[in-house]
Amino acid sequence: MVQRIKKAAVLGSGVMGSGIAAHLANIGIPTLLLDIVPRELSEAEKAKDLTLEDKQVRNRISAGSVQKLLKQKPAPLTSTKNLALIEAGNFDDDMPRLSEVDWIIEVVVENLNVKKQVFEKVDQFRKPGSIVSSNTSGISVEAMAEGRSEDFQKHFLGTHFFNPPRYLKLLEVIPTKHTNNDVLSFMKQFGEDVLGKGVVEAKDTPNFIANRIGTYGLLVTVQEMLKGGYSVGEVDSLTGPLIGRPKSATFRTLDVVGLDTFVHVANNVYEQVEGKEKEAFEVPDFMKEMLNKGWLGSKSGQGFFLKKGKEILELDPNTLEYGEWKKLKTASTEMSKQEKGLGNKMKALIFADDRAGQLLWKIISPVLVYSAELLGKIADDIVAIDRGMKWGFGWELGPFEIWDAIGLETSVEKMEASGLEVPDWVKELVGAGYTSFYKEEDGKLSFFHNGEYSLIEENPKVINLKQLKKQKGLIRKNSGASLIDLGDGVALLEFHSPNNAIGLDIIQMINFAVDEVEKNYKGLVIGNQGKNFCVGANLAMMLMEAQDDNIYELDMTVRQFQQAMMKIKYSSRPVVAAPFGMTLGGGTEVCLPAAHIQASMETYMGLVEVGVGLIPGGGGNKELYIKYLNSLPNGVEFDLQKVANKVFETIAMAKVSTSGEEARDNNFLNAADGISVNGDHLLHDAKQAALALYEQGYKPPVRKKIPVVGEPGYATLLLGAQTMMYSGYISEHDLKIAKKLAYILAGGKVPYGTEVDEQYLLDLEREAFLSLIAEPKSQQRMQHMLVKGKPLRN
Repeated sequence: MVQRIKKAAVLGSGVMGSGIAAHLANIGIPTLLLDIVPRELSEAEKAKDLTLEDKQVRNRISAGSVQKLLKQKPAPLTSTKNLALIEAGNFDDDMPRLSEVDWIIEVVVENLNVKKQVFEKVDQFRKPGSIVSSNTSGISVEAMAEGRSEDFQKHFLGTHFFNPPRYLKLLEVIPTKHTNNDVLSFMKQFGEDVLGKGVVEAKDTPNFIANRIGTYGLLVTVQEMLKGGYSVGEVDSLTGPLIGRPKSATFRTLDVVGLDTFVHVANNVYEQVEGKEKEAFEVPDFMKEMLNKGWLGSKSGQGFFLKKGKEILELDPNTLEYGEWKKLKTASTEMSKQEKGLGNKMKALIFADDRAGQLLWKIISPVLVYSAELLGKIADDIVAIDRGMKWGFGWELGPFEIWDAIGLETSVEKMEASGLEVPDWVKELVGAGYTSFYKEEDGKLSFFHNGEYSLIEENPKVINLKQLKKQKGLIRKNSGASLIDLGDGVALLEFHSPNNAIGLDIIQMINFAVDEVEKNYKGLVIGNQGKNFCVGANLAMMLMEAQDDNIYELDMTVRQFQQAMMKIKYSSRPVVAAPFGMTLGGGTEVCLPAAHIQASMETYMGLVEVGVGLIPGGGGNKELYIKYLNSLPNGVEFDLQKVANKVFETIAMAKVSTSGEEARDNNFLNAADGISVNGDHLLHDAKQAALALYEQGYKPPVRKKIPVVGEPGYATLLLGAQTMMYSGYISEHDLKIAKKLAYILAGGKVPYGTEVDEQYLLDLEREAFLSLIAEPKSQQRMQHMLVKGKPLRN
């Protein structure tokens, strides 16, 4: 068996196949992408006098799929450079090249006979010990391997990615009775550690775990909508964030997935089950009619919703006509907003006797019962089922976690009163006096399994801060941040203000954390497990102070922020920043002075202050400029003006990276900084980076002067901005901001090549920031961002 996957092949270059190839390229695995040979020439090929024998024609389908990766949204590639790792080919000419690869992934059409034909060829050309898998969403994995060689069968399993593969966390791994245990263990670990996925082991049953329960839940929702006379919009207003589900809720999700895809998945179960379950998976007539009309959702321009101009209309399932998008507000929906925690919110909703509560009870309770019925059939334990729904469908709580949250005893009683047949094992659990499927003791989580509670075994690389705080307590906490002992001599500074926005409370905790770590720890990690790392400074607080003309207080705050960033930079112990998600403005400024940045693959990093009429004020301009200078090879002459131009462009255009890799391309990360593919491993990787720096005898950077482009460079920087204003691309106020930014990066009125110290640049930054925040037009931009959530160009 292979011990490492150095090269892979993907068979089938459709949206899913090319997406998997892109994800493999993102993690540095060269991938061969194969598809069928075209039977006819395109008009463009005829015009070039090509024939069906030309390689360009024979590889057209897979090569076209590779090029489409550059245009797809959301982007499948973390960097366009990764495209070079994908090589296009075809089934007729390139099957012998499967002997070069360690992992072969089949992603052809969902037809058992076609898949078996493909695997027959694979078996001829693969090298012994190479792993073969199918990305099927529900066809029997066992049936696919029938008739194949013994070595093939030992190394074969299902690996079901969710679309889009780069972004969706779930990977269902489905072994057959022949799959070697070492192969299964390797693929589960590889899936988590290298592919960055949340891996669950599923049984070889129709649609496996997430699609089985998710499709059932969607169909139950549609059926109850029709029975209760609810509208499509009303259902979506209840089945999104209100109950811990994605914003796309039910019908907007179906529009994104595509009705044709959904019906195919539903029919796959319908054809393989019997009785009441078969009835549950029957697609309603109005959806079949939509399918006939080609109303598939986003890809066809209309589905359950239709956009007309700026207005979005909803479909009436009874008439198949579009009308006003309705939303449902009741006493319980309003009351739930006052509750803290999703469990309490759901309890307030699901037991309410109004139109919202009645619908939610009727669509959630059957899903909980169905999930319990499937235990042992689709997965061995409740943890795999809960994780499948959270990682595959974006649920905040899995079915058994929901059951615990709303109260197991009360809900079982109501289910039985409603006529639902609760599985015997659940009734036995309640009868034995147990009140939940999960229980927590001393910060450790256990789950009910085979009549007793068993500890949930986690990968040691997964650090759960909530549980860690319960186990070890806090070193110190204030309203904006906490300092936590991560173990092994490393502390963690966690932001937990609203949106993790930086205010005086966080600045105070940064100062305390660095002092404490210098005395008692080997290193400090700055990270958290919120929705985003940090969206910047507290804009509302700054606007309020500016509108009250409290420039002295703002000056003091900016000075304190700058000093805290310098404290991070020159700490005698290594400080490692662990950004992920939105890392904007002040969030990026916290990262730039750190000894090391360990970013998540999905890190959206940028100095975006110009969008609210400001420039970075916490040292971000200076640090990005220095980071760029430090990335240049030693001893090689470089053009200082080009460096200033590049940094000016990055900040003036408020460039935000679309990945950790692009953050490196934009010089927010350097070559030594790390990127964690699995976001769950980010804090562990950051901790290891801090320990490694300490063990290497970490010394803070030597304070040295910085060369700047001075007055002549300032003129060069402004030239482009002035041209854009004269052409009507930017406003006068945009030009005013650009002048301030150019002045800082140029180092003021000094000769080209002058070396200045950091404090001089910080003073320029602070003066520019304070002058801009006093401007009425900047305050209008700040107000607009706070109210509308998007930039104002005035």
